[in-house]
Amino acid sequence: MNRVRLFAAAAEAAGTDTVTLTTTPDGAPPTLAGLREQLAERFGDDFTQVLQRCAVLVDGARLADDEPVPTDATVDVLPPFAGG
Repeated sequence: MNRVRLFAAAAEAAGTDTVTLTTTPDGAPPTLAGLREQLAERFGDDFTQVLQRCAVLVDGARLADDEPVPTDATVDVLPPFAGG
């Protein structure tokens, strides 16, 4: 299972700041793209619009969409932010 932490607009669109996602139906870890799909299906269109603009870090690092997300990884969904 993966712990997904949602920040700012992503948390607001989802209505929560933390969610746990499971492996794929065949027991394999999801790819980053698969994990994004799980989130989009779970939280709907408003969340999906936000997710498209977000950076997604897996244990603090970026992964390519086709890379598997390690089991028990912490995934952070970070919307763009401004400031200085």
